[in-house]
Amino acid sequence: MSAVLPSIASAESESLSTLVVKPASKGKSADPHRLPVVLVTGANGLIGRALCREFVARGYEVRAAIRDQDDLEMQGSVVRVAAPDLADPRARWPLDGVDVVVHTAARVHVMNPGPDEIERMMAVNRDGTVRLARACADSKVKRLVFLSTIKVNGERTTPGQAFKAIDSIASPADPYALSKFEAEQGLFEVASQTGLQATVVRPPLVYGPDAKGNLELLERAIRRGVPLPIGALDRNRRSLISLANLVDLVILCASHPNAPGQVFLASDDHDLSTLDLARQIAKACGLVLRSVPVPIGLLKLAAQALGKGQMIRRLSDNLQVDIESTRERLHWTPPQSVEKGMAAAFAPRP
Repeated sequence: MSAVLPSIASAESESLSTLVVKPASKGKSADPHRLPVVLVTGANGLIGRALCREFVARGYEVRAAIRDQDDLEMQGSVVRVAAPDLADPRARWPLDGVDVVVHTAARVHVMNPGPDEIERMMAVNRDGTVRLARACADSKVKRLVFLSTIKVNGERTTPGQAFKAIDSIASPADPYALSKFEAEQGLFEVASQTGLQATVVRPPLVYGPDAKGNLELLERAIRRGVPLPIGALDRNRRSLISLANLVDLVILCASHPNAPGQVFLASDDHDLSTLDLARQIAKACGLVLRSVPVPIGLLKLAAQALGKGQMIRRLSDNLQVDIESTRERLHWTPPQSVEKGMAAAFAPRP
């Protein structure tokens, strides 16, 4: 992945000086030229693994915080550390000598969660994040980068009216989005009280090798050669982000002087219709997409009858993300094109 994600030398050489580098352990003097020590939570997840690999490739000292120590295969000088249960009020985090925490661990989104699941989601995503922020402040960690979700802004956009970091009002529509939004609020409150540098990144749907969810289902259908009834879904626009582009942005947020106190929206900066997305996946798989132009109204009616109404709404709705503010504040441009991102995610299998 390091070949895909070129180091942003000009931005990082300027920004790393803003972090106070502490000695890694007692008895050692601080090296002003040493890159920050980074702890990544959720390091056994899709995004966490990629972050650990790329941080190491760029010369950082990396600590991978995971619950199951046997569930991580990582190359390079990654140090495994035990992560506590985020829902445990007595949780103790291994933060000694850590300069930056990148928090990706979360209770993931599920469809139609019951009361117990909602309670657990809030305990992990909201309360656990706030406790981690306080622990960071107490341990003199300089910065915390929190991976949130574009769902905080809402589920859909009006055609041509993308979500923006500055003037879009938060509108979380489900418990998962609400847990992330309240976590953001708690994080910034801790930051204001303690001086902890807090940064939030809100990505849309992330695609990459081994990504799960609806994209995996779509890929399977395309590989089986199933004719898909999405030929008429060619006018909506949805923002996505490749794993490589998200990792590049998060690593920049870990050190850039303009990152603290900000919420950054993320995307590839190249929106696709649902039909375009399916074509890109098919092309990356080395296949030709088979699609049928079923009228959208009929498609929604059939999906509703099958209990798949919510899925079809997501496929047919718009969800666009404006990253102009992210570009300007961080001097960042997504380094990977959609075509290369799709090729990396859906390359033909041996």
